[in-house]
Amino acid sequence: MKLATIQTPNGPRAALAVADGYIDLHATDPGLPSCVKTLLAASPAVRKLAAEVASSPNAVKYAANAVKLLPPVPNPGKILCIGLNYRDHAIEGGKAIPTEPVIFGKFPNTLVAHGEPIVLPKVAQKIDYEAELVIVIGKKGKHIPDTDAAFEYVGGYTVGHDVSARDWQFRGEEKQWIIGKTFDTFAPTGPVLVTTDELKNPHNLQIQLRLNGTTLQNSNTKEFIFGVPAVLAFLSQVITLEPGDLIFTGTPPGVGIARKPPVLLKAGDVAEVEIEGIGTLKNPVVAES
Repeated sequence: MKLATIQTPNGPRAALAVADGYIDLHATDPGLPSCVKTLLAASPAVRKLAAEVASSPNAVKYAANAVKLLPPVPNPGKILCIGLNYRDHAIEGGKAIPTEPVIFGKFPNTLVAHGEPIVLPKVAQKIDYEAELVIVIGKKGKHIPDTDAAFEYVGGYTVGHDVSARDWQFRGEEKQWIIGKTFDTFAPTGPVLVTTDELKNPHNLQIQLRLNGTTLQNSNTKEFIFGVPAVLAFLSQVITLEPGDLIFTGTPPGVGIARKPPVLLKAGDVAEVEIEGIGTLKNPVVAES
């Protein structure tokens, strides 16, 4: 399934993305959850019913051009991020290949949907782009094994954009990774979440970022240093992962700060992140008013 969260007169609703729009799952069948997080945690039988809504003659459908999209999971409990997780990106930066995942986090204030603006803060001048595959957790887990069994804890995948204020991220002796990554609007996600029954292999997906139509990042998730099981196993030693949690999995080479001269986000830009099998996340860039 391709799932989304849409704004309706009754509030945010889990929706099934179909060719010609979005079906409000709960409005079509009140037995179905009204939020994506709850749906991901539901039984296989409930998720099967959600998939079958597409063929319902009573489907409550909104046209694609008449609906406001929200982030696929607008209310995650946690937003966790992996740094330096592509071999080709580590080589680009002249860094050693990490021996274990590098972890940082973002907060819910960073989340924006497909089509919503990335806001350039007044207090930062070096704003960079980072295309990322995002894991969405579907099952509560602690001490998840670093084996294929880890995929049982994945609800699906979405497209993410890890926007970064490099002048804050690398400021001072101690660095400021979290604050540099956590300005408002610095985590666009969407437009949809693809469940694991439809996207079975996250380790061979083309991933690109285009800025104003020019491709600046172009790689494949086969370049992951730490694949999905390794990431979940590492994190869940410390953190109980829960349905709806988001895990940004790192970015490929081509980031703006590494270019000569650097290419940084500016007001008027349009950033697009496209991941094979999921879709394209598109956001305009504006200056903070």
